[in-house]
Amino acid sequence: MGSVQEDTEQRLIGVVVPVGALRGADSTGVGEFLDLIAFGHLCKKMRVGLIQILPVNDTGYESSPYSALTAFALHPIYLRIADVPEAQDSQWQQRITAMKVRFEHETRFNHYEVMKAKLELLHEIFAANEAALCASAQDGGALWAWIADNGWVKEYAVYRRLKQVNQEQSWRQWDAQRTVTHAEVAALWNDAAFWAEYLFWAWIQKALDEQFSVAAASLKSDGIVLEGDLPILINDDSCDAWAHPGYFHLELSAGAPPDMYSPAGQNWGFPTYNWDALEKENYVWWRDRLKAAAKYYAAYRIDHVLGFFRIWATARTEKDTNSLLGRYIPYVAITKKDLMACGFDANRIRWLSHPHVPTGEVWDSLRRDGCLSESDIQYEAECAFMLALDRIDNEELWLFKDSIKGERDIDALQLYPAVKNYLLEVWKNRLFLQYEDDHYFPTWKYRESRAYQSLSDGERNTIEQLLAARKGASEEAWEQLGEKLLSVLAESSSMLPCAEDLGEVPDCVPRVLAKLRMLGLRVLRWHRWWDKEGQPYIPLEDYPELSVCTPAVHDSSTLREWWEREAEQEVLTDFIGQPFLPPVYNPGVAKIILHRLAGAASRFRVFQIQDLLHLSQKWYAQDPATERINVPGTYNSFNWTYRLPATIDELAKDEVFVKGVEELATIPPLEKKTAATRGRK
Repeated sequence: MGSVQEDTEQRLIGVVVPVGALRGADSTGVGEFLDLIAFGHLCKKMRVGLIQILPVNDTGYESSPYSALTAFALHPIYLRIADVPEAQDSQWQQRITAMKVRFEHETRFNHYEVMKAKLELLHEIFAANEAALCASAQDGGALWAWIADNGWVKEYAVYRRLKQVNQEQSWRQWDAQRTVTHAEVAALWNDAAFWAEYLFWAWIQKALDEQFSVAAASLKSDGIVLEGDLPILINDDSCDAWAHPGYFHLELSAGAPPDMYSPAGQNWGFPTYNWDALEKENYVWWRDRLKAAAKYYAAYRIDHVLGFFRIWATARTEKDTNSLLGRYIPYVAITKKDLMACGFDANRIRWLSHPHVPTGEVWDSLRRDGCLSESDIQYEAECAFMLALDRIDNEELWLFKDSIKGERDIDALQLYPAVKNYLLEVWKNRLFLQYEDDHYFPTWKYRESRAYQSLSDGERNTIEQLLAARKGASEEAWEQLGEKLLSVLAESSSMLPCAEDLGEVPDCVPRVLAKLRMLGLRVLRWHRWWDKEGQPYIPLEDYPELSVCTPAVHDSSTLREWWEREAEQEVLTDFIGQPFLPPVYNPGVAKIILHRLAGAASRFRVFQIQDLLHLSQKWYAQDPATERINVPGTYNSFNWTYRLPATIDELAKDEVFVKGVEELATIPPLEKKTAATRGRK
């Protein structure tokens, strides 16, 4: 292999593995940065040219790597304490060995317990060396020099201390320092009373930086591209949102609109960006973020790249269980003037944009409950009218009170569950979402709304034409914004950007990615002609060179589970030209499918480590579902805690596995079919 920089331009086989999944000879209950060295040696042996990892920023006790407390600090859980200079005393080494014994035999790592044990030990080690470390910092020693080169750590250390003081609660729940200026943060950092507590967090970050840098240098020496993962969004409970609130729209929550997998949409709870504010500072926060990442990575995955073009945002007044009342930002809004030009007066505009509650439906919701007497129904209905609704003149129609801004306000009312659930549903029943006084956005299910159903055919046609015009204008705005923001990313580092462009992708996205020479993502199971009869898979030889091909991602089932429980096997076997594969997954099936994928025209063909391990019968779990990394929409101790079924050294001794992966690197790209041959079996 050539240099890492050159290799990002070459055709490579890659592996996706969370750092925490690695089992090294010296790791303590969870994979650590230094385990990447041994894993890199194994990959070099198998001719794997790229290692892709999940985000490694500090998430505290939250196991999801996409819930970062900061865009800059690394996660303490990945620190090998045994190699920290201040931990070389025998008493600390014995404690580390005991910790290793405690956690080593867990099938999946316990994020909370491992994190808790490591931080407790690190606190003790720091306390034993506090005088020397503080003196070194004050005298301009190594720790102080590192802090001077990594200015972000000051805000992070202050935030981390305050979060600890507040029992790890979100900054929104703190008793004090919820809102701070830059000067106030600086004053907190300079407070001598807390100097040791701040240096504790800086000391950990310095050690993490040193160990990750050593691992990254080893991978580079092995000629392996290390690809990081930079989530576009940052946790609402983060140092960045707390210290730089102007960079975000904290009143909004990012997510995704409804689709076949999430009919209520997704509400991630992350704030959206204030791009205008970031632009005024020349996007320095993003540029610094990329600069920090470039210390370790030669390439990086841009999670949810669609968010740079337009983001689906929901007001925080709505519950986080759905995003049905979300809207795209930016969007060329519909205005009252537009609606009046379509023939709608003020009262009808209100009808289109405000949920209306018929009197009888309130009573019906209580009667359907079947648990109340008629007198109880009357009482609960009167409570609903009094607490939640205002009558429209003398009509049997009601509007929500002005004090009710979202589902959370309805949820907080002391109402009988049946009528509360009804009101929560009718709250979403509107054609337009009104925002910023004179701005309107069509709700995702606007055609199912009471208002839309009441329109004449001519009025519906007028509305549809207006929405089509706004969509076209908005797509132009999305393209301009996406190209501007991604250009900033492209010019800010030498890392190769690999975009995760899944979801409802506007036509402008692939155009901009191609123009900026950014790689897109092609996931076999989802890369189909969905609008054609039979929804056929798009041929692998037709994948663009500027793309990453993969059979599975961290949010999906593995290739094995997909094959056995989800895939249309006959369609898939016909697609790969192997119609007689057995229904139960085995190394033979794995080899055939992986070889076929390795021939895709994409520059990078990347496989989850679980999918590669299936080339050897030795590493099959009894239940393929246990091999998943994450099950979206679920919150438990299972997600994000996958571990390899054996140590890296043990995997290296499995010749069947090693040879099977090595063969993938020799697969030539599939030849493109001509019009004459494309229809042949």
